[in-house]
This record gives sequence, structure tokens and C-alpha cells, in this order.
Amino acid sequence: MSQTQYIQLIALFLGFTLLEFLLGRAKGFKATASDNLLDLVGFALLAAVTQPAVFWLVQVIGHAVAPGAQNAWAGLPWIAGFALFLVGDDMLQYGWHRASHKPLLWPLHRAHHSAQYMSARIIYRNNFFYYFGMPAIWVSGLLIYLGLGPIYMVYIVIKLAVITGAHSAVRWDEPLYRIKALKPLMWLVQRTISTPATHFAHHAMSNADGIGHYTGNYGNLLFFWDVLFGTAHITQQYPAEIGLRDDQLFGKEAWWAELFYPIFRSKRQHTALTPGGKPYDHPTDRAPSQQPAASQVRITG
Repeated sequence: MSQTQYIQLIALFLGFTLLEFLLGRAKGFKATASDNLLDLVGFALLAAVTQPAVFWLVQVIGHAVAPGAQNAWAGLPWIAGFALFLVGDDMLQYGWHRASHKPLLWPLHRAHHSAQYMSARIIYRNNFFYYFGMPAIWVSGLLIYLGLGPIYMVYIVIKLAVITGAHSAVRWDEPLYRIKALKPLMWLVQRTISTPATHFAHHAMSNADGIGHYTGNYGNLLFFWDVLFGTAHITQQYPAEIGLRDDQLFGKEAWWAELFYPIFRSKRQHTALTPGGKPYDHPTDRAPSQQPAASQVRITG
């Protein structure tokens, strides 16, 4: 990231965080000392270590393998370059996010869902290795090497504004749903970009109320990918509980295990942070259409 990009990122983060406090939304946070560390250290590692390291490695590999390709696409029309980032970064991140809800990658992503609150502060709350493996960051680095850096500067600010707003407890979309004249516009907005209503649903503890949808709504900048690939669940309501059922039942995981697994592993009764572990699936949290018959219900832990 350039200095300008850091300033814009910090301004977005601080702006939404300040609004959360001014509007009284931060009072409902159930943040522990471990939560504070996960939020802060996760943010700092991505901004200061992971993304710069990936972009630097792409440059090194590019110079070694295809030095003549540097800035080869610098003359592309702006709209074409922006579209390349939408597909090469945002759509790929949708796919990575969707895959990270499967057992193999879940340990690298569970920290993002273990927060029992929604806030701008959790946008980069993920395992240290989660972003190193994310194809979207590598492709963004490649597109920058090919000369699309100026377009990336605009693209990433727009993307950060959307995803920060979608995580924020400010819930900027909530009053807009009540304005009758805006209904057609909000119908379109909810199917185009991530909003608090659709993204809060993804962080819900349960799908059973018809609002939560942790088995979908994976989009980051564009919610359109969820619409296109059949993982969208759109409501204009917000789930009652945020977080993970297994943390509620068995106690929260150690922050260092969430942040640095597999270097550190959990010793909790039921955990995904150990080889062979997997996401906790409580039958009563599933959507009504996914509920097993009574004879099939088996709760383990």
C-alpha cells in the first residue's frame, strides 16, 4: 500500500469506529481482551506484513520471470482495468471466502466469526496465514506489476469503504429501508454491494430464524457474486446473535491459536483449531429447510 492508501484506510476505519461510539452502538459489544488483540493485531499484520510481502514477492517473481511485462497493461482503459480487479480480486476473494467455510480452511477464517459483535474493527480479524493464501491478493499484485497500480488505488478505496460499512455497527442501511421512495433503489443496492443487513446475516450464530445465513452471503465488495452463484439470502433485518455457537458452549479459543494456527493449536473440548477439526454444526442452528428429522438429531461436542 502507498502512504495515501494507508491514510484512506485508517480514515475509513476510524470514521466508522467513531460513529459506532457516537451512536451508542459500541455499548453492546461483548469484546474481551482477547478480542481486542485479535482485532488490532490482525489488522496490523495484514497492513504492515502480509499485503506488502505478497506485493513485493510478486514484483520479485515478475522481474525474474517476465521483466518485459512490467507496466505492459498501463495503457488499458480505466473501466477495463477496474473490471479486471472486480474479477481478479473481488470475485476470487468471494471464492476463497466461500472455501474458507469448509473444514480445510475454516481454522484460518474462524477468528473473523468468533467476534460476538459487528464492527469496523473486525474487517481484518483473520488468521495470519489466511491472507497469505488468498489468491485475490496475489492477482492484485500481478495486476499492479502489469501497470494497473493507479486503478488499484481507486478500486481498493471503494472496496474498503463498502466492506468497512458492511461490518460496522452503524448499520447505515437500516433507516433507508423505511423510506418508501427508496425501496427500488435499496432493492438494487442489496443485490449489488455488501450491506450491513446481508453481511450481518453471514456473521449470525444461527440460520434458524430466517435472518441469519452463515452458509452464504460471502461477497466482499460485490454482493452480486452471491446472487450470481446462488449463495444469497436477502433480508432487511439483523440477526439477534452474532458469533460462534461452539464458543458459547465450550468457551472462547485462545487468541494466539486463532491468530497463528497451525503454529499454535487448541486444547479445547471441541475445536476446529487442531488437525482433523472442523466447524461446529449444531442442528438447531440450521435453517428450517436444513433441519434434520427428530430421529436424526444428534448433538455432539
